[in-house]
Amino acid sequence: MALPPTIPTSFVPYSASASARRYRTDYGNAFQFFAYGVFALAVVLALAVFAYGRILAATNVAQDAELAKIEASIDPTTVEGFVRLRNRLVSGKSLLNNHPAFSGFFAAVGKLLPANARFSALALVQDAGGGAKLEAAGVAKSFNVLAVMSNNFATDGNIKDAIFSNLVINPKDNSVGFSLSATLSPKLIAFVAAPPVAAGTSGGSTATSSSATTSAPVVPPPLP
Repeated sequence: MALPPTIPTSFVPYSASASARRYRTDYGNAFQFFAYGVFALAVVLALAVFAYGRILAATNVAQDAELAKIEASIDPTTVEGFVRLRNRLVSGKSLLNNHPAFSGFFAAVGKLLPANARFSALALVQDAGGGAKLEAAGVAKSFNVLAVMSNNFATDGNIKDAIFSNLVINPKDNSVGFSLSATLSPKLIAFVAAPPVAAGTSGGSTATSSSATTSAPVVPPPLP
């Protein structure tokens, strides 16, 4: 009996290894495509970095040329003048910060000293720590006036450790002579921006790095 034409006369099964090989080949193509993409990206980034470096180099050269042009246009005399001015300002600031100004002390004493007491001699000695010592001699009309004066100095706060000594009574008018020693607060003799007249007066005074001594006569008010 003859077989129908639709039925093959022989049967050969498909090889499984050929299908596997086709699958492996497709995977390799995808990996190669990915590798090519990474390589292209790396090339683009390298070109971008190179171009940016060239731009930076050109900008740096242009800025150096501009800076050299500006430096060439600067007058050395003007620069020296500015440097000299800066040095003078720094030195002036240092001198003012270390310069004593006793005007604050005299203003304080004018308020603390009773009207019927006076100083006949006064000396101020600045120490290395920035403070000052007061040594003075004076006359008070009575012991009560001297007590008021002592209380004023004790409660002031800027004139500390006030000690009255060498008390002598004048038999003619019963006035009391005394000696005074005290310590002044540094802020009482600190320099403060003053008007031109006071600044000129301060500039003419003599000061040393270790100490400065100022003796100022006080015009005594008449004792009532």
